[in-house]
This record gives sequence, C-alpha cells and structure tokens, in this order.
Amino acid sequence: MSELTEPAAFRAAPDGADAPPWLALHVFYAANPQPLLVDCVRPLVDELSEAGLISGYFFITYWLEGPHVRLRLRPSGPEAEVRRRAEEAVDGFLKRRPALYEVDSGFLKDFYNDLFDIEFPGEDRAAYMGADGRMNLRPNNSYTYEVYAPEYAKYGGPAGVELAEWHFRHSSDLVLEAYRSMNLHLRTVLLGTSAQLMMVMASCFLPEEERLADYLDSYYAFWHRLFPGTGFIGSTEYEHTYEKMAPSLGARFAQLRQAVGSGDLARLPAFLRGWAEHCLELRERVVDLTARGELAFPAWDGPAREDTGQRRTAEPDAAPLVTVTHAPAVLPRLLSPYMHMTNNRLHVTIRDEAYLSFVLGRVLREGAGGVS
Repeated sequence: MSELTEPAAFRAAPDGADAPPWLALHVFYAANPQPLLVDCVRPLVDELSEAGLISGYFFITYWLEGPHVRLRLRPSGPEAEVRRRAEEAVDGFLKRRPALYEVDSGFLKDFYNDLFDIEFPGEDRAAYMGADGRMNLRPNNSYTYEVYAPEYAKYGGPAGVELAEWHFRHSSDLVLEAYRSMNLHLRTVLLGTSAQLMMVMASCFLPEEERLADYLDSYYAFWHRLFPGTGFIGSTEYEHTYEKMAPSLGARFAQLRQAVGSGDLARLPAFLRGWAEHCLELRERVVDLTARGELAFPAWDGPAREDTGQRRTAEPDAAPLVTVTHAPAVLPRLLSPYMHMTNNRLHVTIRDEAYLSFVLGRVLREGAGGVS
C-alpha cells in the first residue's frame, strides 16, 4: 500500500539528526583520478578515521565545471581540524603531482559541454554557464568546499539517504582497495572488474533470472534514451563485440549467480566475497526500510545523475513523495543508482557501463549465463 507524504527534504532526518553536517570538498583535477584517490584520499581518510575525527566518508567523480573528485567527510571531532588536515593533504598532493592537462584546450571541452546541454537543459544551468553559453570551468589543480545536497528523491527520503551514505563508504573502500591492488589502468582489467561487481550486486538484489535479465535490458535502455543522437551509447557496435565476450562472461556470470543463490559465498574470491556479503546486507536493509514504510520516492522517474548542482535547494512546492511498501518495486529502483555510483568511483564511463549491462542481459537471455 502507498500513501502520499510530505517531501523528504522538509522532514526531520532519522537517527543522525544531531550528527555534524558533511563537509563536501571538491578537488578539480583534469587527469585520471587514480593517483589522487590512492595517494591522497585514501591516506587522508585513514588518518582522519584513526584519529577519531570522522565517522564517515565517501567520494564520487564528476564532470560539472571540469573533472573533479567530490570527497564527503562527516566530522566526529573538531571540524576545523578535519579541514586543516584535508587541506594540508590536498595541497601537498597537488604540489607533488599536478594534473597537466587543461580541459579548456582540447576535445574534452566539447564533450563536457555536450553533457552539460543534455543534463542541464533548463533554467538551473545559468549558475554554471558563462556569457558564451558554455559551461564554466573551475581552475585546474584547485579545490573548494561546497554545500552537500543529499538526493532525497533518488534514494527514498532521509532514511534512504542515510542507508545510501552507509553503502557509499563500503563502495568507496572497495574501490580504493581495488585501485591499490589491481591494474585498473588497463582497460581490460577495469571492465572485467566492473562487470563482476555489477554481476554480484545485481544477483544479490534480483536473484530471479528472468527478472534480472529484464532489469539489465532496461538499464541499458535507460542510458540509450538519456543520450539520444549523441553516439555516447552504442547499439550496432555492441552487437559486433558481443560474440567475442559472451562465452567467458556468461560462464563467469553463471558461477557468480550460483554462489550467491546457494549462499555458498566461500566459492568467490575474497574481493567479490566481501562485496557479495555487503550487497546482501544492503538488500536486507532496503527490504526492512520498505516494510516499515520509511522509503518514499517521487511518482515520476528522473535521470540518475549526481545532483542538479550544489547550490540548489528543494522548492517549497516540490512534488510530494510516495511511500512505497512493496520491496519488489524498490529493489530495482535503488539498484540502479547504487550500481552506477560504484562504476562512477571506478571511473568507468557511462558508455562502458551501458555496454556491460547490454552484454550481461543478453548472456542471460541466450542461456550463456543461465544457472544449470
């Protein structure tokens, strides 16, 4: 049963109501973010955690006003000390290893402006646009503090955001460890890692084969619709490369689904076993919040993007949210942003993510990934 509720942005937060606000540190770095994440972010969050100065953190990568890492820190000690250590770490890294590429001088400027036109077609683009009608660019190798704007509509209200933030720390930990221990700078390794993480998470959330195949098809279709006529998301070329990947990917998908479905997670490598354990717990928490009527979503489905800008606040006349108490409807709705943001942290492109969902859905349809 569903009922209308007031917009989540205007309701009191759950248990964390008295917790300090998140610090949102945006580091503009026009290069592959792996060195920044491995050599700066990871040691910083380890140091802050060991000193008892933060109770949570997570990061994402983003492109608005130039490529950057958005690092969110939740202080549990003096905020001034958290800021001091964070600034010291970022300043030191940028001095040692500055990004040498300038977005303004190459093809990426046009690419990011295409994204800007697609994702910001309305009046909210004005805050990020120059007099020439193109997206502003922040200075490379710089950082700024911004207001953290939780995406209540996407994640189901305050309780859903709190759960997402808990999950995002696990996802961030996983990706930082992968950067440290794997050769993710190699495209084949990166896509193989992404594919397996997608397989595990999707299998944990949607164990039924037909339902999972339908979901993967719809996930690919979503990205295809979001970028019409741009060439960002392929179709014909995906067909051409499918046959080459299908046998090995399908066999691996079947093995992972068998391990998750049987509960015998010991059959998985340690990296995937920990991820599966986390994803199963995440699913249980989603189901529990849904049963208690604590998750609410807009009646419409919007694009799964990071946010509409750190300066924007909820409008008083925002559309009411609908409390959803039917878990089968909530699980795929939350699976999409959960899965997408892990790929975002891995620095997997939307094009590659769409490709992987296309291939995974098809191997299930054609039996290559079926569970025997």
